[in-house]
Amino acid sequence: MINNPITATIPLDQDGVHHGFLRLPYSRDDSAWGSIMVPITVIQNGTGPTALLTGANHGDEYEGPIALQELTVTLTAEDVRGRIIIVPAFNYPAFRAGTRTSPIDKGNMNRSFPGRPDGTPTEKIADYFQRVLLPMADIAVDFHSGGKTLDFVPFAAVHILEDKVLEADCVRAMKAFNAPYSVQMREIDNVGMYDTAVEDLGKVLVTTELGGGGTSTYRSNAIAKKGVRNVLIEFGILLGDLQVDQTKTLSMPDDDCFLFSDGDGLYEAMVDLGDPVKKGDVVARRWPLDRTGQLPVDYHARRDGLLISRHFPGLIKAGDCVAVIGVADA
Repeated sequence: MINNPITATIPLDQDGVHHGFLRLPYSRDDSAWGSIMVPITVIQNGTGPTALLTGANHGDEYEGPIALQELTVTLTAEDVRGRIIIVPAFNYPAFRAGTRTSPIDKGNMNRSFPGRPDGTPTEKIADYFQRVLLPMADIAVDFHSGGKTLDFVPFAAVHILEDKVLEADCVRAMKAFNAPYSVQMREIDNVGMYDTAVEDLGKVLVTTELGGGGTSTYRSNAIAKKGVRNVLIEFGILLGDLQVDQTKTLSMPDDDCFLFSDGDGLYEAMVDLGDPVKKGDVVARRWPLDRTGQLPVDYHARRDGLLISRHFPGLIKAGDCVAVIGVADA
């Protein structure tokens, strides 16, 4: 078996608070013996569950890095029962560049699992998580938002799984996170996803979509901060009481929830995020870019529900996601 070249500069299994890096050797034009230094914090106190907390799986999504950076400076070992592994910027090169994928190899971390120890930098980071960090974990929280190309109502999410015992534990984590919306979803493309790697190892996973537009807000950051602490409390890793507010439960059961553009154009939203829609309603329009006097293309909801996601920039391309409809639980 080929060994992964990444080394941790701190212990991963000792009591106390340890701040350091996952060091990945990376020879490049400006540093012949250089390294990619992925920040990591490990907080451990005795025995107990291990939580693996990650942000910036996509580098232009910021609620996770903000919430997790705050944990690294506010938690003490005495606060913890077990271990917390914190990686605020999972795809660190993408995070530094403010891009969804790595500027080094164009790697999408969330489509690179299980990774390769002799692959691209993105594949090496994925392999290290697959073979080193994930086996240590009992529960994983992976923060997402819409990045620069989507916007979402703020929700915590779990997947519809064949393993219903694991699914129930994931739902427990989602409910504890207590975002304004809680969504049980079926991915349209789960090949190579970090989520799939976590679930295939039988680990509890909760993920999020907390906003979008390539930024974060006071509200979305507050949801992230409260949610991650709630999950840690729910699974006995932190002491304290859950902060619980009202949440609306939704699902994304099939492909009818998704609308995609079949051409380039000027995007016009016809429904705001969180608004109810009926099957057949126009949720968005695509106007031509290069001429006047031509009617727009309308995109119609294919089921009743709520608009939970929409394309973000003003221009849209063929193949881009137009909108996503969530179905309210009966």
